[in-house]
Amino acid sequence: MISVVIPCLNEVEYIESTLQSIRDQVPCEEPWEVVVADGGSTDGTREVLERWAQSDARFRWIDNPDRFTPQALNRGIQAAQGEMVIILGAHAQCAPDFIRRNAEAMRAHPESACVGGVVEQVHGSAISRRIGAALSTPFGVGDARFRTGGTAGHVDTVAFGAYRKAALLEIGLFDEHLVRNQDDELNFRLHEAGWRIWFDPRIRSSYHVRSSYGKLFRQYRQYGYWKVFVNRKHRTVTTWRQVVPAVFLAVLLVLSCLTFVDWAGQTPPVWSGFSASVLFTAVGAWFIGAVVSALAVADSVREVAGIVRAYGIIHLAYGWGYWEGVGRFLLLRGNPPERSKSLTR
Repeated sequence: MISVVIPCLNEVEYIESTLQSIRDQVPCEEPWEVVVADGGSTDGTREVLERWAQSDARFRWIDNPDRFTPQALNRGIQAAQGEMVIILGAHAQCAPDFIRRNAEAMRAHPESACVGGVVEQVHGSAISRRIGAALSTPFGVGDARFRTGGTAGHVDTVAFGAYRKAALLEIGLFDEHLVRNQDDELNFRLHEAGWRIWFDPRIRSSYHVRSSYGKLFRQYRQYGYWKVFVNRKHRTVTTWRQVVPAVFLAVLLVLSCLTFVDWAGQTPPVWSGFSASVLFTAVGAWFIGAVVSALAVADSVREVAGIVRAYGIIHLAYGWGYWEGVGRFLLLRGNPPERSKSLTR
């Protein structure tokens, strides 16, 4: 059997379409079930889940009193009857052949504990369309093929992955200290245990993109912040692309400080103007890269400014959050405060 596990909290606006996309799956060799782990929804989500459970025995829901995502995933995996577990978000929908494609890829790649594919964006507004465009390019998110697409092959991580349940139990399931980056961290441990992760672009799903630039900033600030916690846990940088925004932000801040010192006349004449020229060159190179990348994915020239703005928010927020994490987790050796565990959409 294949089990689809969905963490859920107050998702009445989206959960019905998520469940319907699973019910609409084309026939698959293996039977499947859906386990929704609900964190105490109060907006009518539980009534929707109960109605689905009553109408179709393949759908059931369990309680997640801890409310957070990793606890929901672990409870769902432990309750799952399947030998293969697919992780899906409550804001997501899957293509009609999603389960079948995952099962085929898993059978074809016994070396892999996880398989996954492309996650496309669903846009509810002009702003979310521009944010989604930024999130689908290498300039915005690096070489994450589950966002940008690409050829089939082994990768370091995927989103909405299908996992061998035995492999998850072997490495200890999701780290319940992490409210962000828990899938990346789990996939890193799979690699450390000798497993591989397979990317197949024929496996397709979609999710609803953040609807405002403010929400995008909070999301990527959390991503950067929690990534440092993962690094401290494993005493290594799990993927090098994660440090690029933080390094770039640090370089800009240092160059800005040196430029102000230079303008105040406090640098030797031989260095006069050097920091400003490097600063403006770096910012100019970033801006040119952002515009060129935006033009490649924009539906019209009017969208370019919004996509460039999204690039700036993604890189700034991630870098800012990363340096916050360095201060909290590496310099002060602290643990996450409770306020940092609140998630936003």
